[in-house]
Amino acid sequence: MTVVQEPVWLGWARQLQAIAQNGLTYSHNPFDIERFQSVRQVASEMMEAGSGTAFEKIQALFAEETGYMTPKVDMRGVVFRDGKILLVKELLDGKWTLPGGWADINESPSIAVVREIREETGYETVPIKLLAVYDRVTQGHVPPLPYSAYKLFFRCEIIGGAPAESIETGGAAFFGETDVPELSQARVTPAQIARMFDHYRHLEWPTDFD
Repeated sequence: MTVVQEPVWLGWARQLQAIAQNGLTYSHNPFDIERFQSVRQVASEMMEAGSGTAFEKIQALFAEETGYMTPKVDMRGVVFRDGKILLVKELLDGKWTLPGGWADINESPSIAVVREIREETGYETVPIKLLAVYDRVTQGHVPPLPYSAYKLFFRCEIIGGAPAESIETGGAAFFGETDVPELSQARVTPAQIARMFDHYRHLEWPTDFD
């Protein structure tokens, strides 16, 4: 697998934003607060210079984050039927991905992935195994994100429902290992799909991580 390396400046900007947010969360001294606000401004300026995104938009994105800075959690459902994997077509880019998305507050991982599969495919499922936990930065996703994220891949089995479109997806279908369509690589990579097929053939394998 050829891993797409993120630009160095992006990692620096994310780190500065994390330092600023954590400092603003726990600081009470007005001078410290001012310093951390300055650090956030530097992070925003770095992101603007590297990405071309408007400074105001980046500042607003960073300002939305509160509390101690931690990675976001992206849930992905891995559903097989007759040796084929279930994918959904993203309306945003017209490409395909495993059903899933960000976990919501007050949801356990299993509830989150079942909800995502139901909302995006119409199928009711039950999770049976956590196949992988990946740091998004290490996986070659494009484009990179301004924040850190972990990706959780759950093997799930269908127990009901029927194929349906959603406000985010334009259909769901099963694909064999040799006929996987063009993937939405912001969400899932070819290497990850290949790995899920490997897990399908080796139920005894432990969970992947990192």
